[in-house]
Formats: sequence, structure tokens, C-alpha cells
Amino acid sequence: MARIFPSDATQATASRIVGTYGYMAPEYASDGLLSIKSDVFSFGVLLLEIITGKRSSGFQHCGEFYNLLEYAWELWKDRRWNEFTDQSFGDEYKPRELMKCLTVALLCVQEKATDRPTMPDVVVMLSNDGVTLAEPRRPAYTYMRLDVSVNVTALYSRNEITITSTDGR
Repeated sequence: MARIFPSDATQATASRIVGTYGYMAPEYASDGLLSIKSDVFSFGVLLLEIITGKRSSGFQHCGEFYNLLEYAWELWKDRRWNEFTDQSFGDEYKPRELMKCLTVALLCVQEKATDRPTMPDVVVMLSNDGVTLAEPRRPAYTYMRLDVSVNVTALYSRNEITITSTDGR
């Protein structure tokens, strides 16, 4: 994506939106806005796919989560990082590294482009152990579930109507 607008620009508007939903930054998918943070979003999705071994498109986990980003967020929030890894890793990963990669990925897929790191920042975060990572917020494309009880009787009302018809002679 970054290649399609001038190298000295930090933001552009696309006249035609192309790409795969789920990998596109929300501001690009909805408004055609491209920025230096658009590719960061896509990188975050790819990083989540590598960690879990599952594709973002069409992802569902036991019917509980709508997408990979939401699944990652819920597990990160509950500090259940080890449940997010690809089973083929077995015991071949370091939990601390997993937590760092998951946190960086979630920082990359933030709803607002201004909340996402730059790619140089991502490189620093992934390559240095001493870097303190920011707390990610709820990522883009997640849904808030609300437990709502609905009073069915309040959904309708009883109205009366009178129709008067006049006929000519």
C-alpha cells in the first residue's frame, strides 16, 4: 500500500479501494485514507496470523469470537497468552516473547491510526528486550457484547384507526 502514494507524503486518499478486508486499516477500508500507518495495521494482522497459525479471514474460535483480532484482544486482556499460540510450536517458544509479539501486534491493529506505532518503532519493540511496551486498547474490527434483557411486551403498542370513506351519488 505504501508504494502507491508519493514517498514524501504521509497521507493520501485513494479513489478506488482495493485489498482484502481484514488486512486493510479501518480508515482505508471505510474512507479510502492511506497513511504511513496503513501498512502497520496489515503487519499487525500478519503477526497475529503467525502467532496463532490461523488466517484472519474467516476466523472463528468455537463460535465465541467474530475474528482473529477480537480473539487476540480477549486473550491478551485475560492474560491467557499461551492459549493464542499455534499448537505446532509445542514448547518451542518463550512465553515472554509470545506476550511481547502479541502486544506489538495489538498495538499495530489499533482502531485509530494515530494510536499505532510506526514501522521503525515496531522494529525496535520486537528486537529489543528492554523496551517498555504501551498498553494496547481494543483493536479495530471488534464488537462489544452487551447482555441486554428485552421486555417483549414493550416492543409493540395497540393503536386504533378509523377509516371514513365517502362515496359520490
